[in-house]
Amino acid sequence: MSVTMKVLANGPIVVTGDCQVTDAEGNAVVPKANPFYLCRCGASANKPFCDGQHKKIEFKS
Repeated sequence: MSVTMKVLANGPIVVTGDCQVTDAEGNAVVPKANPFYLCRCGASANKPFCDGQHKKIEFKS
């Protein structure tokens, strides 16, 4: 699997490539697109994926 992960300033992690995402119990979590975005701010209602809440809460990293 070739995967690229890029941290966006004040935003999510962009994940590009073929990879598997699992939850804490080991269940597969299927991204809806490629690339997909992982939440870093903790405010997403769609964790582990980003839903744009970082903009509303003015997340800074």
